[in-house]
Amino acid sequence: MPEIPPRTRRAGTGVYRACAVAAALALGLTACSGDGGGERTENVELTVMAAASLTDVFTEIAESFEEEHPEVTVVLNFAGSGELAQQIASGAPADVFASADTTTMERVVEAGDLDADWAAEHGEEGLVFATNTLMIAVPPGNPAGVSSLHDLTSEDVSTAFCADEVPCGTATGIALEAAGLEVAPVTLEEDVRAVLTKVELGEVDAGLVYETDVVSAGDRVEGIGFPEAEEAVNEYPIGVLANSESSERAAAWVDFVTGQGAPIMREAGFGTP
Repeated sequence: MPEIPPRTRRAGTGVYRACAVAAALALGLTACSGDGGGERTENVELTVMAAASLTDVFTEIAESFEEEHPEVTVVLNFAGSGELAQQIASGAPADVFASADTTTMERVVEAGDLDADWAAEHGEEGLVFATNTLMIAVPPGNPAGVSSLHDLTSEDVSTAFCADEVPCGTATGIALEAAGLEVAPVTLEEDVRAVLTKVELGEVDAGLVYETDVVSAGDRVEGIGFPEAEEAVNEYPIGVLANSESSERAAAWVDFVTGQGAPIMREAGFGTP
């Protein structure tokens, strides 16, 4: 089994809670087991591979989903979209993929890794469920005095970008081209959350991240909008994977994200259809 990146988050503690309650009531039962004589509900793990920029919002959505589906434990695997696509192509077990751009989802589709039955009903290229826009993130107080994309060209301003092969890096390139600018970043990071961390720690004067990352960071960063960002709006597609061992529950997760999850997405700064 391919190694799961360290940012994997296991959602849901329904089985543990059930054990704790049973133990309290029985005053001596230390664990839930098939030998306990009570009714037992089989727990199903649903593995969702999602772009790093979805970390906070999918974690919140997963908690709500598990409340409605107590038999399901959602396992969230966050990384750059390209890295996740490679894991899927290598046979990593997963049920759902949510990419930060349509290009990466196209690679998954072309490899035959999207569930054909689900795709026939919802879209052969996945279902676009959100959009996101770039912003300049700076440390609190904006010590370098950054006010526009042009300021990032200064040798006195240290900047962090996403690597070209991940969606936020592609969007960065489009925005810079639209502005007619060339910027030499001091670091290229594997995903947008790594760029955000560089800014939060004050290791760089500025970083190009998504608007949603600025929202999630709160007062740990300040966000600066710029007009060229409108040329590089990312569309986020989602889909059920062909190797899912629980395609019905995977489809239920997608429906939940696009339904009950939509207000959560908007509150986090995402655009929704």
